[in-house]
Amino acid sequence: MKRWLAVLLMGIAFPLAAAPRFEELSYEEKLAQTLVVFVDIDSASLVRPAIEQGKIGGVLIQWGNYSLKQTQELVEKLQKWAAKSPHQIPLLISIDYEGGTVYTPITLGFDYLPTNMMLSASQEEEGAATIAYLAGLELRRAGVHINFSPVLDVNSNPNNPIIGVRSFGSDPSNVTKMGLSLMNGFKAAGIISVVKHFPGHGDTSTDSHYNVPVVRANYEQLQKVHLAPFAEAVRQGVPGVMTGHILYPALDSKNIATFSKPILHDLLREKMGFNGFVVTDSLDMKSATSFCTIAGCAVRALESGADMILLGRYIKPLSVFQEILKETQEKKMQPRVEDAARKIFALKEELGLLDGTIETPAPIEQAYKAELEKISDASVTLVRDRKGLLPFVPSVEKKGKPTVCAVFFAPSRFADQLMSFSKPFLEKGWEIRSYNAALTPRKKDSQRAAECAKGADLLILTSLQWADKTNINQKNAINGLIKENKNVVFISTMSPYDIKNYPEADVVLATYGLNKYALQTAADIILGNLKPHGILPIDLQISSEITFSDGAPSKTRTKPAVRK
Repeated sequence: MKRWLAVLLMGIAFPLAAAPRFEELSYEEKLAQTLVVFVDIDSASLVRPAIEQGKIGGVLIQWGNYSLKQTQELVEKLQKWAAKSPHQIPLLISIDYEGGTVYTPITLGFDYLPTNMMLSASQEEEGAATIAYLAGLELRRAGVHINFSPVLDVNSNPNNPIIGVRSFGSDPSNVTKMGLSLMNGFKAAGIISVVKHFPGHGDTSTDSHYNVPVVRANYEQLQKVHLAPFAEAVRQGVPGVMTGHILYPALDSKNIATFSKPILHDLLREKMGFNGFVVTDSLDMKSATSFCTIAGCAVRALESGADMILLGRYIKPLSVFQEILKETQEKKMQPRVEDAARKIFALKEELGLLDGTIETPAPIEQAYKAELEKISDASVTLVRDRKGLLPFVPSVEKKGKPTVCAVFFAPSRFADQLMSFSKPFLEKGWEIRSYNAALTPRKKDSQRAAECAKGADLLILTSLQWADKTNINQKNAINGLIKENKNVVFISTMSPYDIKNYPEADVVLATYGLNKYALQTAADIILGNLKPHGILPIDLQISSEITFSDGAPSKTRTKPAVRK
């Protein structure tokens, strides 16, 4: 009978035979503990041989359109394969559940996770910790152990193409405060947090998936802005830190952080005092493979001080493992590999994976929903209201029902999130028209939007921009509708940096994420059911334009009332 059974991941835990001691593992088995491959339902079978042969220590579950039950079944299947390996050591299951653009509402069966910028706008430290705690319990129900979150990058560069709403904002102290809240929430739920992307991805203007970003800040600037949140997380005992594939000439003029001993050992370990485990960002990114093969990059990362190696997707894990094994042996890296593997093995012991003491929490759906509503009510931000249009009251001369037209520029996968916007209007007897235009609209989208807006008492226009990526078609369509209509409310539903594209919009709201909770809050604010309470967590350099219809600056506003 197998010493270890994957069925415990589905909520049943019972005594198991003695787990192997670290010293009993061969060098190959120790090396394998450091390696992580990416899987989803469709690609899992590709890594089955490597798992069953004990050449893999963990997996990262990729987003896909499948349910929570399917996620649980995938994890159970992966762990059953691991139970067939010679050492029968369970896999570490990790995930990128960070909100922002690294998430859509229909993936893996998990509920919507607010973007970090949305959490920051709410200034609800306790609420952020609660959200992380409840989300962490749900991850554990699915068999997940590690979450590569929170993002501690200080988004100081408005032209950053990859971070955007994944960051808590442009203020290091706020990033630190909110990041620690999430970290502590996940910790309370029994989830291992890994903060990223050390030593900071916030001042880049290049996407590290495609090119090598360079941060040219001097050491003093790095320490004051970008390193500060990581330094505090280390002081607070964060268990894991993920590296960025970024070049920092002030720290190492030759190597990206992932391949830099001066950054990973001298700075992070020695100077900052970090004693947890270091994780690489995915090694299949161009910013890494520009310098080496996947296997070569893995060896360089291990050599520089990384402990957990994310190999990426669609690789041949068995052949990659053999390449890594050969090169580490040739370079006599056994002590370094053993040090890294010991950290991963100890983590599995700490989680209860080796002795079967890990347990599965009960469902938390209702509590999570209530907390999301609180965060939404506290985060939606009134950026400006030049003419005091809000709360909007239809003209007394209006005969019949007032009419609102809402035009959402958004991907179709968010369609189920849009319906909640109508609820507050319907409850007040409004007639609702709506149109979900394409993210990159064509002429027919503009025509249908114009038809929807015709004769409406109020026009709602929403944008969706990923980080700095301005969609020219979307920008032109929205600006055209703003010019052609009166009583227009513009809502930025993802990166608030796109607000600069719409200087003619008199009323601007920001939700920092496209989800049903924030959209309903926005509608309630427009109608006067709620006052706006969110604080803009970035510097848009438009403060002179900002006026609030209630006459109070956002930082002095009272807490939102509980939604009834």
